[in-house]
Amino acid sequence: MNPILNKKEFEDLSTNLKDLAYSYLEKYSPSKQQLKTYLLKKYLIKFKGTNTKKEITSLIDKILKNLEDNKLVNDELYSDSKARMLLKRGYSINKINLSLRNKGIDNNIIKNSIDKIKKNNADPDFVSALKLCKKRRLGPIRPDANREIFFKKDLGVMARSGFSYEISKKVLELDKVEFEKLLKLV
Repeated sequence: MNPILNKKEFEDLSTNLKDLAYSYLEKYSPSKQQLKTYLLKKYLIKFKGTNTKKEITSLIDKILKNLEDNKLVNDELYSDSKARMLLKRGYSINKINLSLRNKGIDNNIIKNSIDKIKKNNADPDFVSALKLCKKRRLGPIRPDANREIFFKKDLGVMARSGFSYEISKKVLELDKVEFEKLLKLV
């Protein structure tokens, strides 16, 4: 690309991508990687220009750096808030870790967020397992006649949700009365 001939086109592209980034930030609170992916997709759909992929990624990186300097995009805050929200929904620590990795968050930031969760809560996996049992009507919520029949199925649901065998077994073998007491404490 000849920069002298296409300078105006490149500046228009830059302002259009900035506008797209701002409008996306008005609606959502994305991670840096999510915003980068969004802008790349929008460029490919809307602006079918003659710019190379390297030029576009460098332009998007400059836009993201500017947004990061202005504290509009912050992966640490995103990771902390997303981890707390997922924990309240009943996600295990393993599933939270995987979810944040899929969002493009750095491993050190994820580790710090999970350490904060573990420091603030006594046993976050146990509490999340209780919430999942209530939400999905597993284990102690089932009628007593069906508990033994569906025990393996319930263990499978808990395993796919990222809980260890010990925690899953501990929660699924609780009495209804104990389960209700623990839910009231949570």
